[in-house]
This record gives sequence, C-alpha cells and structure tokens, in this order.
Amino acid sequence: MNMFWALLAMAWGTFSGTPATADQGNQPFQSLTNSFNTAIIQSQKDQVVIDADNPPAKFDPQPDAPVVKGIYVTAYSAGGSRMTSLLDLMDNTELNSMVIDIKDDLGYITYPTENKTLQEMGKSQPFIRDIDALMKRLQKHDVYPIARVVVFKDTILAKKNPELSFRNKDGSVWTNGKGDSFVNPYSKEVWDYNIEIAKEAAKLGFKEIQFDYVRFPEGFETRADALKYTKSEKSRVDIVAEFVQYARKELAPLGVRVSVDIFGYAASVPAAEGIGQDFVKISENVDVISPMVYPSHYSTGWYGVKDPDKDPYTTIKGSMKDTHKKLDPTKELKPVIRPWIQDFTASWLGSGHYIKYGKKQVEDQIRAMKDMDVDEYLLWNASNRYTPDVNYK
Repeated sequence: MNMFWALLAMAWGTFSGTPATADQGNQPFQSLTNSFNTAIIQSQKDQVVIDADNPPAKFDPQPDAPVVKGIYVTAYSAGGSRMTSLLDLMDNTELNSMVIDIKDDLGYITYPTENKTLQEMGKSQPFIRDIDALMKRLQKHDVYPIARVVVFKDTILAKKNPELSFRNKDGSVWTNGKGDSFVNPYSKEVWDYNIEIAKEAAKLGFKEIQFDYVRFPEGFETRADALKYTKSEKSRVDIVAEFVQYARKELAPLGVRVSVDIFGYAASVPAAEGIGQDFVKISENVDVISPMVYPSHYSTGWYGVKDPDKDPYTTIKGSMKDTHKKLDPTKELKPVIRPWIQDFTASWLGSGHYIKYGKKQVEDQIRAMKDMDVDEYLLWNASNRYTPDVNYK
C-alpha cells in the first residue's frame, strides 16, 4: 500500500474512533466522515496506479451503509409479479436488501438502456421494463439496492465481439460444457464495458455494485495454451485483482461500494491460479467480499463433516473461521465479510448426502455466522422462493 495513504488512513482511523457525546449526537460526525471519505476517494482516483501488489488505502464510499441482510432477486422477479411478495418479506422481517441482476449470467443487460456504448457492445433483454419505477419502489420500502453484474462469463459479448473472448484454433468462440462463453479478463475494453454498466447502475440509484464471475473459466489452466486470446506478462491472479482495483477506483467516487462474489473454499486453500482468483488480493481491493459458502458446495470431509450439506452450522462456522484467518492479516484493508448462504435444497447430491433445507437449516447458518462475529449475509435461491418464518436476527 502507498505509505502516504497508509499513514493518512491510520490517522483518520484514530480520529474517527472518537465517540460522539450524547449532546453531540452522531449525525454531524457521520456527515464529517462522509465528507472526508469522499474527498480522499476523489483524490485517490487521480493518483492511484493500478497494481495488484500495491492496493491503495481503503476509505468507505458509504460509511453510513446499513448492516446488510439480503436476498438474491432475478431480473425476471424484479420486473414481475413476484416482487410484491419479496417486498412483503422485506417489510415483515429483518431483511433489508436485494441483490438484483442488472447484467445476468448470459450477459444480457436486464433493462432498457439508452447508453450507446452498452447498446453497441451488449444486448438488452428488458425483464425490468421500467427501471426507474423499480428504483422508486425499492426506495419506498426502504430496501438497500445492490446491482449484480456478471463480468467475465458473458456469452452475449463473446458472440458479438469474438476478439474479446477465448477462441478455438479455427477462430470459433470457445464454450464450456454448458454452452457458456467467457470474455478475456486481460482486455481493458471488457473492463470498461462492465464498469460502464456499473456506472449506469449507480446513476439509477443502486448503492452497491456486486461483481460476479470475476475469474477465468473453471479449468482454464488445462486449455490456456490451446486457445487464442490476447494476454500480457501479468499472471491471471494479478489481472483479475487489478480489474477489481480499477473498478473500485472508478466507482468509489460515485459514492457506491464495490463487492465481489468468490468461491467459499477460496478462503481455505491457496490462490486458485487457474481461474485467477486470490482471496486476499481481491479482498484488499473491495469494500465487501461475499464468499459463496453454501454447505452443499463442500465435498465429503470438509471441516470434519462427512456430508457438509447435512450439517450447515459446522460447515458455515468452519468457513467463517478460515475467512477471518485469511483476511485478518490485511488489517485496515479487510473488507466487510458478507457471505452468500443456502436457502435451497441440493437434491442433486443424491440420497443420503443432502437434507431438505427449511427454517432450521437457514437459522443454523445465521447462528454459525453470528458465533463467528459475522453480521451480514445474503440468501441465495435461484427461483427466489425463500423459506417463511425464519428468524433473521
């Protein structure tokens, strides 16, 4: 980290740790904190040099953000009738946030956009027909809005611009076993396209941008030499971390936080060189890290459990212990830890290896996080059908 920014961060941390008196109240001090952070972030934008090994001092662009407890919402749900019941869930529980697809897993921009750059490079599939009306609705229900942007998994961009993707020897765009294509993390044009989407989301009123699929395709190391793509001398790990650093540099001045989804087990293993994900390097450059710690995604033996899906408390507690162990050494660069947890039944694991998830299993995960001093979390259910009557405290 740049020494000047490090010393300034330490000094401000000491000052900002001074509690306000009862007569002073917290509001004026919070306003001062916001103004100070904004000023530093603005100056950082012009001075920070993108370098994975030299993360800048971290100032929260939104120090008054709530303790987030949220759910995943597809664009289809956000623009459809299901939104009514999801907002009821917000109104009647401790849940207060929605992570909404703004650029989805195929690469579609999920609302009508008039941005010429986005129209030329991408493609709109307006599941959310009136994005402004949606934002007003979220504000009315006091929902903290997070925009999910799927980054390097992007079949739409790859097909429209093959030179930005990974190509087979015959020039065709490479696809994985599911028919998905990825675009090249080494491409600055790909970076700027996704950040342009994020900037538009910020202007629409989203308080945070959550980047997903910030990585190369799974198993990339086994095919890297067989595919055609542009690259530099930087490692895959460094180039992914530098995208995140660049994104935050561009977005923090807009007053929005940057968060990243990452495999849960990344906290428990060395850097995943093949896909370019280093848990620590990414975390040092974001405001929030969201490890996907679904118990169903851990195999036999993790945390001493034969079937992790059947013991959500132990699995989540173990993953949070590893997360703290990995990130505590980052000190003032440690982000907010906000895991994705499981609110679905993983029947594909086969008889005897899974259990039906409901109220107890969701609450067990929340209890495990609380026992490990993690207060924020996000619930994942791909169909957006969430378990009723859960205690989210």
